[in-house]
Amino acid sequence: MFVVIVWFDILPSRMDELLPLIRENARRSIADEPGCRRFDVCLDPHAPDRCFLYEIYDDEAAFQAHCQADHFKSFDTASAHLVARKEVRILRLV
Repeated sequence: MFVVIVWFDILPSRMDELLPLIRENARRSIADEPGCRRFDVCLDPHAPDRCFLYEIYDDEAAFQAHCQADHFKSFDTASAHLVARKEVRILRLV
């Protein structure tokens, strides 16, 4: 399994704008992408401007399909002005 984790540092006081966008991206990823097995959106109660995604795909090809999906591209464009920093890590589930 192909695991992707993403840390977002959100611009101050912009989380309320980001959450509907990111939740829709997660919902559509699970519903519309056969290779997407899990897509969790997590918030840190001690860091109100941080968001963490935990995603599991069948393989790298499924993740690449996610990156090309219209809903992902829409999310990426709509959220860009809300994000101060984004860190993506690729892992392998053992």
